[in-house]
Amino acid sequence: MEFNHKSVLLNETVEYLHINPDGIYVDGTLGGAGHALEIAKRLSPSGRLIGIDQDEDALDAAAKRLNSYQDRVTAVHSNYCRIREVLSDLGIRGADGILLDLGVSSFQLDTPERGFTYREADAPLDMRMDRQTKLTAADIVNRYSEAELIRVIRDYGEERFAGKIARNIVKARMKQPIRTSGELAELIRASIPAKARLTGGHPAKRTYQALRIELNRELEVLQDSLDDMIDLLCPGGRICIITFHSLEDRIVKANFRKNEHPCTCPKEFPVCICGKIPKGRCVTHKPVVPGEKELELNSRAKSAKLRVFEKSK
Repeated sequence: MEFNHKSVLLNETVEYLHINPDGIYVDGTLGGAGHALEIAKRLSPSGRLIGIDQDEDALDAAAKRLNSYQDRVTAVHSNYCRIREVLSDLGIRGADGILLDLGVSSFQLDTPERGFTYREADAPLDMRMDRQTKLTAADIVNRYSEAELIRVIRDYGEERFAGKIARNIVKARMKQPIRTSGELAELIRASIPAKARLTGGHPAKRTYQALRIELNRELEVLQDSLDDMIDLLCPGGRICIITFHSLEDRIVKANFRKNEHPCTCPKEFPVCICGKIPKGRCVTHKPVVPGEKELELNSRAKSAKLRVFEKSK
């Protein structure tokens, strides 16, 4: 299957990166290389783009799409949480711009065997972004305790019926393991009152999001990586992050605010004595969202938000 993914907020992101043709840029979620291609087009032969992705299918597709710019592009199979290690291995000390386009790609959603979709009854419960890892969504569904399932579904899916869903999962798996998307989706549907199913999209949407986030440690990785990425920016460099749900966006917003206003002194102190210095400024105090035209062309863009932070010069 062709790796087909419509890059969200493409023009806005490239514009906010303020690309220097001779600069060094990192796309930490290379995916289908939509953003990367536009960055590569703007680089001179002296510029460089490092693309990182944990999905080998994405790397293969990106290599083909970026073939005309292979003299200035390096693709690495890794997770963006290891960005410092990746750059160090390449002999690079800092970047002029870093991009993260978070979440699951259209290709992953549209490839049933990857297990990200709740719309394919016979799809396996996989959901691994890096298929070299062993743990799958099926392992979480069939091994986690009821309390652990409640935590995951409630905290990562913001699902108000997490308790009922977890109880029904545990009850069902006592008879036989839950293996397919169809089995799980039907369990979730039956756990949610009929009236509640009338709004909010597919009843399995929030639980699937929760399982994917837990399996791939998405929020932990994001939380633990932001400071490191800002530190790796060259003076005046920018980091652009596109999120797709409130959990991610809150982490990014809070981190950018902390790095812009790091002082921890009590408000009544006349002067700062903690010694913490701002690392830069948040360029987008309100997130940039897709316009009507983009939403018409790509319905999956509707929850996207772009936030940008600039390192002090």
